[in-house]
Amino acid sequence: MPEIPRLLDQLRHAFDGEPWCGPSLLTNLEGVTAAQAAQYPIKNAHSIWEIVLHVASWTAIVRRRLAGNKPLQPGAAEDWPALPNNLAETDWQAALAALHKAQQQLLAFVETLPENELDRVIGATFEPPQGNSYTAYQMLHGVAQHYLYHAGQIVLLRKLLA
Repeated sequence: MPEIPRLLDQLRHAFDGEPWCGPSLLTNLEGVTAAQAAQYPIKNAHSIWEIVLHVASWTAIVRRRLAGNKPLQPGAAEDWPALPNNLAETDWQAALAALHKAQQQLLAFVETLPENELDRVIGATFEPPQGNSYTAYQMLHGVAQHYLYHAGQIVLLRKLLA
């Protein structure tokens, strides 16, 4: 079986499917309100809202990297985007919509990616100790891993929201 369909399957499962490790990213966000998403139940940790903005941003960054767009290294504001001034429910819904849009754009791009592009090295994307570069294949697996890593954080934050 070609690898692109397998990668798409993993991205979909981690985002809003049924991964074997537990609930997907979106499953963990179901029912979260703006007020809950904006809370900081753990001192010096990110809020659920910040995590959503971060994941949406990095999903878009990976898509741009795969498309060959520069810069490869995001600035701090793109890595962890700031919360909007207004923390209304409409703003929270907009953040969730941006997350969905980033996922859909990534999937649409990957669907057009030739199999031989999976081995292409995407340049210097990280500072040591993570290394200097990754292949497109590794980056796409990384997105699915990123979804599930932050899904786990969201589960813990929600438990503390009482």
